[in-house]
Amino acid sequence: MSEMHTVRAVRATAVAVPLAQPTRIATREVFAREYVLVEVETHDGLVGVGYTYTGTSGARLLAALVDEYFAPRLVGQPALGPERFWTALYQELLLIGRRGFVLRALSALDIALWDLLGQAAGLPLYCLLGGHRDSVPAYASGGYYRAGDPLREVERELGLYRDLGFTDFKIKVGGATLEIDVERVRVARETIGPRARLGLDANNAWRTAPEALRFARAVERYEPWWLEEPLGPDDVEGHAQVAAVLDWPVATGEIHSSRWDFRQLIERRAADILQPDAAVLGGVGEWMRVAHAAATFDLPVAPHWHADLHVHLAAAVPNALTVEYFLLEEDIYNFERLLAERLRPQNGVIPLPQRPGLGLVLDRDALSRYRIG
Repeated sequence: MSEMHTVRAVRATAVAVPLAQPTRIATREVFAREYVLVEVETHDGLVGVGYTYTGTSGARLLAALVDEYFAPRLVGQPALGPERFWTALYQELLLIGRRGFVLRALSALDIALWDLLGQAAGLPLYCLLGGHRDSVPAYASGGYYRAGDPLREVERELGLYRDLGFTDFKIKVGGATLEIDVERVRVARETIGPRARLGLDANNAWRTAPEALRFARAVERYEPWWLEEPLGPDDVEGHAQVAAVLDWPVATGEIHSSRWDFRQLIERRAADILQPDAAVLGGVGEWMRVAHAAATFDLPVAPHWHADLHVHLAAAVPNALTVEYFLLEEDIYNFERLLAERLRPQNGVIPLPQRPGLGLVLDRDALSRYRIG
C-alpha cells in the first residue's frame, strides 16, 4: 500500500454541549452532553470522522485515551483496514477495558476508520456496507421529564412531531409516580392517535421484573409499541422474565457492549427488539455483526440515538426496524449542534446522505466553542 493510504495523524476532541434547560430521565438529570470526536487523517489528506457520547462527564479522559493509547498505534499504518485495527486493538484492551468507557473510545475510532474507507472508495457508508435501501423510517423520540405540566409537555412535544409527519414516537417512563406516568402515556396515545406506534423507554428504572410488569400492565391498554430497558442492563434474566410474560415487545441493548453481550440477550430470549449503538458496542463492524446475528433469529434491530451515524447502518441491513430521531430545536439530544448540515426527515422517513463515507460536515466554529480545555 502506498504512503498516501497510511495514517498521518489521529486527533480526538472533547466537547460539552449545554442544554438550554435541564432535562431528566428515570435515572439521572442532564445539564449538558459530552461527546468525543475522533479524526483520522491520511497522507493524501482524507479525514475520517467518528464520535461517541460519554454522558455528562468523562469526555476529556476519553479523548486522552485516544490520543495517548490509540494514536501511536495507528500512525504510519495502512489506513483502509478497520477490521484489522479493531481486532488488534480489542485484543490489547482485554486487561484495561473490554466494556464501557474504553470500548466507547474504540467505537469512535472504528467509526472514523469506516468513514475514511467510504471516502477512499467514493461511496456513502451504507452502500459500502450493503446498500439495502436509500431511506430509513424514523421515530420521533421525546417525552423527557422537564419543568412544567407533565401532561401538557407530552401533548405539546408529540403534537409538534405529529404535525411534522411522524407516525412513530417514543416517550420516557419510570421517572415519575405510576399514576403520573400512566397519565402521560394516556395523553401521548390521545395526541398521536390510535394507529401511530408509541414506544416507552424506562432507562433501567425498575429493580425487579415484578416492578416492571406492574407498570406494563397499567399501560398496556394504550397498546405500546415496545417497553425499552425496563431493568438494569446486566439483568438479562430479568429482561427474559418480562419478555416471556408480556405480549408486546421488550427492547434493550443500547448500553450493551460487543457481540458477546448481545449473544446473551439472544440466547436467553431477553429482548424482542435489539437496540445496538455503534458508538457504544465497538463501532461499525461490531454493529453489523450484531445485526446479522439478530437476523439469524428473526430479530429486528432499532439502533439507539446517533441518527447521523445509524441511518447508514440501518440502511445496510434488511432487519433494521427504524432509527431514533430528535429535532434539534427540542434541545434534548444535541449532537447536531456540532454539524454544519443536519438530517432532514420527510414524513417520518430519512433519506440517506449521498456524500462518501458518513457524510458528516463538521461545524469547526461550534467545535471550538464547545471544546473542553
